[in-house]
Amino acid sequence: MSPLGKGPGLVPTPPSTAKGTRMKSPLPSPPLTGLRSTLSHSLSLMKPVTWFAPAWAFLCGAVASGGLGWQVEPLTRLAVGIFMAGPILCGLSQVVNDYCDRDVDAINEPHRLIPSGQVALRHIYILTISLTVLGTCIALLLGGQVALFVGLGLICALAYSIKPLRAKRNGWFGNALVAISYEGLAWLAGHVAFATLTGQSVAIALLYSLGAHGIMTVNDFKSIKGDTLMGIRSIPVQYGKVMAARMVVVIMGAAQIGVITLLFVWGHPVAAGVVTLLLAFQSIPNVRFIRDPEHNEVFFNATAIMLYVWGMLAAALGLAG
Repeated sequence: MSPLGKGPGLVPTPPSTAKGTRMKSPLPSPPLTGLRSTLSHSLSLMKPVTWFAPAWAFLCGAVASGGLGWQVEPLTRLAVGIFMAGPILCGLSQVVNDYCDRDVDAINEPHRLIPSGQVALRHIYILTISLTVLGTCIALLLGGQVALFVGLGLICALAYSIKPLRAKRNGWFGNALVAISYEGLAWLAGHVAFATLTGQSVAIALLYSLGAHGIMTVNDFKSIKGDTLMGIRSIPVQYGKVMAARMVVVIMGAAQIGVITLLFVWGHPVAAGVVTLLLAFQSIPNVRFIRDPEHNEVFFNATAIMLYVWGMLAAALGLAG
């Protein structure tokens, strides 16, 4: 990254024409200013594509509480909570993980901002502190119980990435921490932001966290080489691509079957039927993913996982009704 305030440099003198006049040279493209560059790199480090999971789980928890309405106050509260769960706290976890993963990324993805040296460590420290303070303030604003679940989520994120714990070195433990923080704790935080927590909501949140363990494994197929070299025992490293893909499908399916069963038992047949239908539609991408997980990761994310998360909302609506 260029030093702050550094200009584009001198423009070379253009050659003279036969008549002694100088040809006009095209103006150089203006570089990003220091502030724009900092903001752009910060956003990249926070990985907006990852914000969806905890933000959606917070929404589902809010819906499941039955306390969400169409008035200005609850909608504003919901928007603030989604902003906290997605951009702020998930963004924070991504920054911390990228910092701790810089050695692995130097092998798997050396073009990333940190291993390529495009951002300074001071940038990482300031961004981490800023997001932590902002996320904590918003959590406290939403209530003490929300702050409790946020605190637990931050502990999970740190345990996942930071030495000596670095739970991500084992796919079972690491993926469990991410799944519970991205899905379960975010769901519970969304619920308590609007109403008293119920046993039914806790049970559904835990089941979808179990399924999210499989979803987390999908992200590990692209880094098998680097994980093997760095001694990170992800699920694909431990069991191979095909077996790991089968485990993803089984774990996600088992979690949804558990949700369907509970919804039927609790007297929510419509919600149970919708989740059943969404699970059935996942069979086609499941088969394709198992056959070639490495090359069908994007397709699986766009189909099976999207159907999975729509099932979360269906289950939340069932609890609310």
